[in-house]
Amino acid sequence: MATRRGGGGAARGFICGLAALAITATSIPAADAQQRIGFIRDAEIEDLMRDYANPILRAAGLGDSNVRVYVVNSTQFNAFVMDGRRIFINAGVIMHADTPNEVIGVLAHETGHIAGGHLARLPMEIRGATAIAVLTTVLGVGAMAAGAMGGASGGIDAGQAMVMGGQHAARRSLLSYQRSEELAADRAAVNYLNATGQSAKGMLRTFQRFADQSMFSERNIDPYAQSHPMPRERIAALEELAKQSPHFNREDPPGLQARHDLARAKLAGHMEHPSAVQRRYPQSDNSLAARYARAIVAMRSGSLSSALQSVDSLISAYPDYPYFWELKGDMLIRAGRPAEAIEPLRRALSLKPNPLIRATLGHALVATGDPGRLEAAISELRSAVNDEPDYAGAYRHLAQAYGRADRIPEAELATAQGHFAGGDFEAAKRFAQRAKQGLPTGSPDWQKADDIVRYRPPGS
Repeated sequence: MATRRGGGGAARGFICGLAALAITATSIPAADAQQRIGFIRDAEIEDLMRDYANPILRAAGLGDSNVRVYVVNSTQFNAFVMDGRRIFINAGVIMHADTPNEVIGVLAHETGHIAGGHLARLPMEIRGATAIAVLTTVLGVGAMAAGAMGGASGGIDAGQAMVMGGQHAARRSLLSYQRSEELAADRAAVNYLNATGQSAKGMLRTFQRFADQSMFSERNIDPYAQSHPMPRERIAALEELAKQSPHFNREDPPGLQARHDLARAKLAGHMEHPSAVQRRYPQSDNSLAARYARAIVAMRSGSLSSALQSVDSLISAYPDYPYFWELKGDMLIRAGRPAEAIEPLRRALSLKPNPLIRATLGHALVATGDPGRLEAAISELRSAVNDEPDYAGAYRHLAQAYGRADRIPEAELATAQGHFAGGDFEAAKRFAQRAKQGLPTGSPDWQKADDIVRYRPPGS
């Protein structure tokens, strides 16, 4: 009996492990994913990721599928997909990549998973592996029971070996599938890069980085117990394909490289310790990216005068770069001077119409406390959430604007929508129910509240 429970427990443990792998193949609502993962919402970074990804998505035949790239708040080098509509890329990928091509190669690889339907087939592979584990467990338990009844220890040992061997075979079968799909995604990525006239050299550089990190432990790793191909094996397979391309030695356009450098500087300025930023961008470095990073660090450190002086210098050098104006507006809001932030943000919005910038402008208008600016704030914020319905921060500012305008049911609806976008469905339902009581029954806003009240997360 004890042996049977052990065998059954082993099977259940393996099945649970397979179920955990299945999460990656499950469609997760954007709001739920945001709550679980934690995103960075920034107009400049997201615009750059779209410009990186869109040519690749078109080459993969996914240009009209509304695939989005989400930047994860992590400095680790990683990227992944959860379904056929979303690519998640860690901020660390951007921060560690010296060139746009390296990031584009990562996005091309993840696009290969989506276009290849790898996640769609993963549940079938998991079910197959689970069936192997369950079948061998049942047979093994039967052999152990027969051995116990007959007093034959050999039968018990054989049953235990059958259970463990079946689980081992099932796990290796699933890992083999994952390795083959990784290699398929690599090949697809090279095809997309070729179709868009870009080099696969960045992908090679990325895999070389992984190989260098694992070179001392690789000889002790069982290659058949990994979900990804061994780095050296992967590089060899990829290099042969990549070097056949006429675009292999093509470099990124200077303008794109400049935007990439600014994005890296922005992320470092916001995410790294000031001393780390100082080492990365010392005072002797007078590049635009270095000045950008140092301006952000000055803002974070509370040195507003220095921060404003730095950003004004950036604006003077490049007056048509919208994100310098946006940064100045953000600095002034943080300094408790929202009225002064309005014009820089309007300038940023005129240069780059973007819902995130528009939401920041709405925030500044609300934060002035001027009743005469509330309608303008509501207008900007409603426009922002219409274009970007997953942006929880914009709903919070919209709720504040409605509340100060004494439009309480609409404030409660905006609060509900903010909680929903942030993944807190229970709070969203509470505020939506309150909003329904004050909104005209059947009106568009009442219907939005009712949709939230009726929402049931997948699997609930």
